[in-house]
Amino acid sequence: MQKRPVQRGRPPGATTFDAELAQAFGSAVRALRTERGIAQEMLANLAGIERSHLGKIERGEHMPTLAIIFKIADALECSTAVLMTQTETQLTEGKV
Repeated sequence: MQKRPVQRGRPPGATTFDAELAQAFGSAVRALRTERGIAQEMLANLAGIERSHLGKIERGEHMPTLAIIFKIADALECSTAVLMTQTETQLTEGKV
């Protein structure tokens, strides 16, 4: 039996995140942020992340790490459970 060579990295065309989920999470963050009347730049400062990164998260272009999710929830003064519930709502209602 011949061994197959191990290829490093992701297969061509593979992404690191689920685009629909990333868009739903971003929509949830944007909805909670606007509901609280917080500017994007202010939320980024409160969360300790770059404004451009927050913008990419809100547009669904980046999926944040668990640490950043906690920072965003803290900056929005809500629990991560509220943020995830809002994300699930976005997914089920098809608002993405």
